[in-house]
Amino acid sequence: MDARWPLDPTPTAGAPATPSGGAFAGVEVAARGLGVRGGHGWVYRHVSLHAAPGTLTVVAGEAGSGRTSLLLTLAGRMKPTEGTLTVGGLVAPRRIAQVAALGLFAQVNPFDDALSVREHLQERLRAHGPLWRRRHPGAARAALAHAGLDPGALPHGDRTPARELTRDQAVRLGVALALLDQPGLLLVDDADIGIPAGRRHELWDTLRSLADEGLTVVAACTDAEEAAGAATTLLPLPVERAAALRDETAGDPDGTGEDTPGDPAYDSGDDSGDDSGDDSGDDSGAAPRDDDRHDAEEGTRR
Repeated sequence: MDARWPLDPTPTAGAPATPSGGAFAGVEVAARGLGVRGGHGWVYRHVSLHAAPGTLTVVAGEAGSGRTSLLLTLAGRMKPTEGTLTVGGLVAPRRIAQVAALGLFAQVNPFDDALSVREHLQERLRAHGPLWRRRHPGAARAALAHAGLDPGALPHGDRTPARELTRDQAVRLGVALALLDQPGLLLVDDADIGIPAGRRHELWDTLRSLADEGLTVVAACTDAEEAAGAATTLLPLPVERAAALRDETAGDPDGTGEDTPGDPAYDSGDDSGDDSGDDSGDDSGAAPRDDDRHDAEEGTRR
């Protein structure tokens, strides 16, 4: 069976057409001077990056560096305190969240340990409705194949409970579930934590393959050296102010070729241009807690 499944004829708002020969429709990410401040100070600051479709950006930093919070910001699940962010032409966090999907984030969308791999897939598919499922009958198998998770290698096949998965298998299941949402941007947290060295390299190869198929991938880890061979771009955290200033004066750090319109402080209510959704009720900007591992909007599942 072909591991791909057809994308909808009309891409999600903000998503470009699927690249020729690729299975996914990646979106462009442009961030400039991003920062999130919590009750005990800055979680991260001075972050600028540009990620084009078909690229793998690796955010590397120790615990407390803000790497998880940065990924949640890029996914539209956390409002930045300062800076600008555009994902697929969208600026409002609620709209960005429609084209970005989270892999497994331990403090945001943990698995139900009592549910099997099959049940987790069915739960995600159920949210798409019967019409979508009829149009994509092989979506679950395709997502597992792209994520590199072979149910036949699990102790009880796809009936294996989530609590029996190894860490790398759990990360791969998280990727598969995210792919079912057909995102333009995939975010994967802790890509190297709790995984043996050989399997870490295999996971990086999988994420690189997803990027090669057209997806925009951003993954966080602690060891930048291991990811260097697969990454298009390495972004170490924390970003020092001096380095950020050098980037600012060197040219166009967000890669767009122009300044982002509007106030330098992020304004999630600006729904001009392609980003026409109403974000007036979005409360995802709650101040993050001091520990980066818990910086998330409660209940986020994508």
